[in-house]
Amino acid sequence: MNILKNKPLRIIVLLLVAAFLRFFLVGFLEEASEVWFKILDVILIIGVGTFILKEIAEVIEETTEILSERTKLASGLLQSLGTAFPDMVLGIVAALISLSLVRENYGLAINFAIIAAATTFGSNIYNIAHAILCVFRQNVANVKGVKVPMVPGVKKLGLVTPMKDHIRKPSLKEIEGSLDIFNTLTVLTAIVALSMVIFGQVKDPVSTVPGDLYQLVKPMGFVILALCLIIMYYFRKTKREHSVIEGEPEEQNYYHKKSTWVVLGYLLVSGIAILFAAESMVRAVEAFCTLTGTPFVVAGVLAGIIGCIGEMIVVHNFTVNPRGRIGDALVGVGMDNIVTTMGAAIVAVMGGIFLGGNSLILIFIFILTLNTVLIWQVSKLKTYFILNKIS
Repeated sequence: MNILKNKPLRIIVLLLVAAFLRFFLVGFLEEASEVWFKILDVILIIGVGTFILKEIAEVIEETTEILSERTKLASGLLQSLGTAFPDMVLGIVAALISLSLVRENYGLAINFAIIAAATTFGSNIYNIAHAILCVFRQNVANVKGVKVPMVPGVKKLGLVTPMKDHIRKPSLKEIEGSLDIFNTLTVLTAIVALSMVIFGQVKDPVSTVPGDLYQLVKPMGFVILALCLIIMYYFRKTKREHSVIEGEPEEQNYYHKKSTWVVLGYLLVSGIAILFAAESMVRAVEAFCTLTGTPFVVAGVLAGIIGCIGEMIVVHNFTVNPRGRIGDALVGVGMDNIVTTMGAAIVAVMGGIFLGGNSLILIFIFILTLNTVLIWQVSKLKTYFILNKIS
């Protein structure tokens, strides 16, 4: 029996492996004396943790459509709550570690707080950049009228089918909704950046971080948290038709036969596995920085890809598998980044999120620029829908 094809056993194994990382392998980061052994441990934790997040992403992909059909909530919203969870956990765990170190080692506490911010906001960079690639290749396929590789010259990563050849198509309302979410995300990101510059400058910090240091202060943390919740509530309803199309092969999904509570139970166990894996990976990132002298903000931004692997896999699969879910994918990307921003707000409320001056500017410039490019590409997709009278 293939463990990865047996759904219950698969999730249990993932949970046990994640617990092994958290309660066994992490211990060697502090106990081992040999540098080479610590580096090997870091590589093992990051590698296994990434595999866990990848597998959990597939569980999320398989369950969100069922939950959306049953609850009438936007599949992209449900998808984002699952795929953004690693981002939130990575940031929140780093913040908790930071707060636990404030009294005994303030400099190290700041380092973990920087990892918290860089991981949270850095993941948005990867999410948006990958979504740009997906929509761009979809637009290319639409213009050429033939299937094109997701990555030019690499067919093994999947082919993108022209929208005219999709049996099931996303609705124009979904595309319009995603544009609304991306514009909202742009404003929200600008508010976060401005609030850190205007209200969050930290004077004379006991830290090894060069240059100015900025904090997302608690009052603004509460404001941004409230804005995120309002946005998520406003865009909560699905705009996707769940009708069955004649001639379309029936989708075989294990979770279709399970009750809503059972499906939620799978997601809960998956969330616990993500929690264990994320905490282990944060510890590994900090150990890597200490051992190699890598700036914490650089390691944090690189670690951001760990948290957003799930969302990237889901968006990729929804693009190369023409089942009308690219609309879900786009809504999910926007919502994912709003959820991670909410995670940053929670970290701010906890008092554990900082960024250095240069990194603060660069990260937010990247996010705002990429978000603008994504809006451009989605607008081209919307134009295609209008010209071809796809509703």
